Amino acid sequence: MAITPRLELRQGQSLVMTPQLQQAIKLLQLNNIELKEFIELELAENPMLERDESDGALPEEAPPETEQEGDAESEDGEAPDGLETLDLSQVEHVTEESAGGLDMDDYGNVWDDGGGQGAPGAEEPVAFSDWGGGGSVGFQDHDYGVEQTLSQGTSLRDHLVNQINMDIADPADRLVAVHLTDMLDESGRLPEDWDEAAERLGCEMAKLEAILDRLQQFDPPGIYARDLAECWSIQLREMDRLDPAMEMLLGNIELLKLHKYEKLSKICLVDMEDIKEMIDEIWALNHRPAEAFDEVLAQPITPDVIMRASGNGWIVELNNETLPKVLINNHYYAEISGAVRTKEERQYVTDKFQSANWLVKSIHQRATTILKVASEIVKQQADFFRFGIQHLKPLVLRDIAEEIEMHESTVSRVTSNKYMHTPRGIFELKYFFTSAIGSSMGGEAHSAESVRHRIKKLIDAEPPAAILSDDKLVTVLRGEGIDIARRTVAKYRESMRIPSSVQRRREKKSALQLI
Repeated sequence: MAITPRLELRQGQSLVMTPQLQQAIKLLQLNNIELKEFIELELAENPMLERDESDGALPEEAPPETEQEGDAESEDGEAPDGLETLDLSQVEHVTEESAGGLDMDDYGNVWDDGGGQGAPGAEEPVAFSDWGGGGSVGFQDHDYGVEQTLSQGTSLRDHLVNQINMDIADPADRLVAVHLTDMLDESGRLPEDWDEAAERLGCEMAKLEAILDRLQQFDPPGIYARDLAECWSIQLREMDRLDPAMEMLLGNIELLKLHKYEKLSKICLVDMEDIKEMIDEIWALNHRPAEAFDEVLAQPITPDVIMRASGNGWIVELNNETLPKVLINNHYYAEISGAVRTKEERQYVTDKFQSANWLVKSIHQRATTILKVASEIVKQQADFFRFGIQHLKPLVLRDIAEEIEMHESTVSRVTSNKYMHTPRGIFELKYFFTSAIGSSMGGEAHSAESVRHRIKKLIDAEPPAAILSDDKLVTVLRGEGIDIARRTVAKYRESMRIPSSVQRRREKKSALQLI
């Protein structure tokens, strides 16, 4: 058979991701800082866009009904109904009360193809052209990272959070650890009221102190100290120089400030030469562990979603400060459309205006998706917000995706680098997802964190004469409806750095003999 060139006509079907869909996906995974940076570039590239200098007010040519619905807040300070606010007092209706579906076809009821304005008489809020963005329809994959505007180094918070994610496997403990990290001052020390985090997060003080002990082992040495003496103590312990004499010296730091060295010498039971060497050793320590990160700008966290109590329920709303303030300049579009002379000019104007409208729709979709996901998280984790960390419910991406009828990948993009301000602090959305332990009684599953918490409480309460082995812990937990294996109990116990029953029995016997 001879090899010859020939033409063939084939018919087939394939899935193609349009530039508009690529744009929507890209915007969804940007955090609010990267989104603002992206909008700045689009403002420079697309003449159909202009910055909104009226603090959220709409342009004069906007229809009256759009102007009323587009205000971020009403005159009495309450957020308007619709996309930006969900009232969760009737929590079972949270999904239905969110602002409409997210299919791109639904935008036909909101914007017309000509001017990007809301359709007359539209029931849903349509004022998103006042905070949308613009750009070419062919989405350009710029590197919209915060590194473009901030220092290339790692901030202290990023440095510590990376260690938290590597060292602390328990998501509930990570929540507490990140909260303590956000409380650090410019020196890297905790404030005097640091222990109020226990009440705020709804966790026991013993658990908070246990997490703090782990955090104080992080780099840089001396971080998470509650005062200067503890900062020095942490560093000396790491250097294996925290002997009894040094502990006495640090315990009388006020005398050190007053230069009462002779009195310190008597208290520490050392001579003056040793006191001088000990003081020199202290002065050589790092008094401000966070100082090495001073040159790196630590970007403050601006939450994307704000949650607040309302009666017996919760209200979840978007943070207007994170929404881009950009207008589509319809007046300029009308003016320039009448002045074009060539086909190329007309095509350029049309493309720019269409790309601006598409980006407005993408940002509309982004905001709606974030709000729906955050609202469902609040619904699922209501007990955590009411009662504290031990009531964190087992939750996976699929649970949220099924409730709001979206794909898991969409939920994953939404929960990454998006933050929610709650009465218990500011948390990244992804931190509310935890693994689950089954129920032996056919009831609801238990989160791994709540099971760990229960194991620790049982061990803390065990009497010296009846130490609980891992097998006994399994029996107790199964009696409480928690279906768990012995090796899982052992794994959770070891993750909390709790010794085995044999070692605990030996330690408690030794403690009784000392008494």
